[in-house]
Amino acid sequence: MDSNHSITLKHLLIDNLKCIGFQFNTNKVVQALVDSLPNVCWSKEFGMYYIPNNKTNLELIFKTFRGVAWVNGNCFFAERLINKDNPEVNLEKIRNRPAKKGFKNCPEEYLLKLELKRYAESTIRNYVSCFEAFINHYYDTEPTDLNEMDVRNYLQKLIQEKKSNSYINLAVNSIKFFYEIVLGMPNRFYSIERPRKQSPLPKVLSKEEVINIMESTNNIKHKCIIGLLYSSGLRRGELLNLLVIDISSKMIEISKGKAAEKNIENVTFAEGDIYDKKLKKESFDRILAFNMLHTIPNPENAVQRINELLKPDGLFISITPCLGDKMSFLVGLQIRLVQIMCKIGIIPVPIRRIKSSDLDELITNGNFQNIDTEKIYKGASSYFVVAKKSA
Repeated sequence: MDSNHSITLKHLLIDNLKCIGFQFNTNKVVQALVDSLPNVCWSKEFGMYYIPNNKTNLELIFKTFRGVAWVNGNCFFAERLINKDNPEVNLEKIRNRPAKKGFKNCPEEYLLKLELKRYAESTIRNYVSCFEAFINHYYDTEPTDLNEMDVRNYLQKLIQEKKSNSYINLAVNSIKFFYEIVLGMPNRFYSIERPRKQSPLPKVLSKEEVINIMESTNNIKHKCIIGLLYSSGLRRGELLNLLVIDISSKMIEISKGKAAEKNIENVTFAEGDIYDKKLKKESFDRILAFNMLHTIPNPENAVQRINELLKPDGLFISITPCLGDKMSFLVGLQIRLVQIMCKIGIIPVPIRRIKSSDLDELITNGNFQNIDTEKIYKGASSYFVVAKKSA
């Protein structure tokens, strides 16, 4: 069979008679086969040949074109459930609405078809509303007597009323549903133009709006997440694909439990540290370190390792308590108590009193360039840093 020989079947309504239309590209072989069919006619309105729609003619079409041309019936045989998983919807509230003088309600056969197709309840409400607006615009004319030009004129009216593109598309769908699905005339109005799909530019928050969002967030880690999204241009999905590492097996188990409670499945947890040989060089886009740099004996080595793990232009985001900077008297006492507990071995991790200036020097010497910093003070000073891996 020649791949260029194909014909598409269309439902047509001509002089209130159901017909089968033939849509095909100019081809002598296909044209000769169409001419051989009984009672074939040409429709100026639809721009195609057609024959009466009956079982005998439909069987004859497939017999005539078998082995010579491909018969495309996708638009012709359209009876199917839209979503079999949708629950059945009770439309009695719509059916039992009180009749209004001078207003035509949606036809019963329209409602029955919506139920059969199991459209979503919101879709049903929208279809009924839009179709009722259409049939009441032509209140004195039966819907079956309306033609394609009537539909175009109605859509033009909606455009002049400055209806949104989404509303106009919904109106087209509701009208096509009646003629093509309810009356069994798929693609009767296949040439009706739809509004051009809009591609609006994304709304970009101003710096002040981002700051307001961060200031309304009390949790410092959440501040880091929000800051990461807006400072690095990450998509939400990219931020959620995370590898979480901790030297404490207990912390990993706690984190896994919290993730399971919230059905979070796109975070991988691993016990270990950044020196694990399984972590390949230049394999991460972003690395976050919370409350870490002041607790390790060799922060210079850690920053250098982070640089190795990041891809070119990768970002290192950190928040570090700067215990050498400003703090309240009460926090000072707490820190002193922690240092004593470190010395006697109750807390195994050493706590270093560093300043924000020390962190700037540490990160710069680790071959990073600071692109955003912020000092946060809530009884004690913390330093938020977004640093880019230098070339």
